[in-house]
Amino acid sequence: MQDFLGEFYFFLEVLISGLLTGTLYSLIALGFVLIFKASGVFNFAQGAMMLFAALSFVGIQEKLGVPWPVAFVLAVLIMVILAYLVDKLVLGKLVNQEPIILFMATIGITFFIDGFGQTVWGSDIKVLDIGIPTGPLFIFDILIDKLELFAGAVAAIMVAGLAIFFSKTKVGRALRAVADDHQAALSVGISLHHIWIIVWSVAGLVGLIAGIMWGTKLGVQFSLSLVALKALPVLILGGFTSIPGAIVGGLIIGAGEKLAEIYIGPFIGGAIENWFAYMLAMVFLLFRPQGLFGEKIIERV
Repeated sequence: MQDFLGEFYFFLEVLISGLLTGTLYSLIALGFVLIFKASGVFNFAQGAMMLFAALSFVGIQEKLGVPWPVAFVLAVLIMVILAYLVDKLVLGKLVNQEPIILFMATIGITFFIDGFGQTVWGSDIKVLDIGIPTGPLFIFDILIDKLELFAGAVAAIMVAGLAIFFSKTKVGRALRAVADDHQAALSVGISLHHIWIIVWSVAGLVGLIAGIMWGTKLGVQFSLSLVALKALPVLILGGFTSIPGAIVGGLIIGAGEKLAEIYIGPFIGGAIENWFAYMLAMVFLLFRPQGLFGEKIIERV
């Protein structure tokens, strides 16, 4: 009986750790969903935005010596300015272009932000510590990471706030209209430039919060932008247009890769955690390409 309880507690530890790690993936995925809902294009630059926001946050603290709440506000302002410049210099020139053109533009934005961030803030690994609780926490003999638990609470608050924003506010409804049809949105007086600035600013805020969470966990370094690639299978599972889908997809990916690594990895040489998410996403693409919460689009020709 004691052995069974031990195994059961261990299973719960792995499962809970995976679910909480999944919330960190979901935080990144939220930024992708926001921009996809407003422009209909996959924003390849979201990972670079997350890194640049976190670098700005830490860099402002180091160079100006200000407390972290002030640095947070200034980092948000920087992301708003970045959103304005992206619209003014890039996206604003590509209104009504094919989605692939917008996607390629976001790739260019990615490399620019990466290079600019390295030039301004340097490439050294930066320690981020703003008092977020870290370390182990035991609940009924189950080991839980305090940071992951805190990130889960932050993700829940953000999902609730974004859901209300999209469904209850005038700007949120305008975002959905722009995503459905650029020309129709323009014809009823919705400004694409204003909408894109707003949505890129919100995505920058989401990226900043995700960057703070991941930066606290791993340190603020340029490999953080690679973590954002895990958001792609999350989006494929949950659906590119669904905020709840981003959360559910992140939970599935986080829990699945942890359980697979522990219980299947020893039989096939390990390292499942590195590729499990992408294999699961490929299965979804074969059988349900719109994702769990995505809308099935039928085009008549």
